[in-house]
Amino acid sequence: MAFKRDYKKEYKASRTPERRKANIMRKRARRLMIKKKGASAVRGKEVDHKNHNTSDNSSKNLRIISKKANRTKQPKRK
Repeated sequence: MAFKRDYKKEYKASRTPERRKANIMRKRARRLMIKKKGASAVRGKEVDHKNHNTSDNSSKNLRIISKKANRTKQPKRK
């Protein structure tokens, strides 16, 4: 039996204030790394928060890694 997605529910869940703030902080981190390392260094890669805290955009907490490496290091979800 196929699973039917509820797109309205998914959209509503993605628009919570917490999710929006986290998204803003991730975009800010990417802009900071582009300013620091250059656009060519970030192209095709992702900016990773070492401590998994998207609010902490200090330079010692950010690094540029491949998409695959960033996906494999993610913590287990509950």
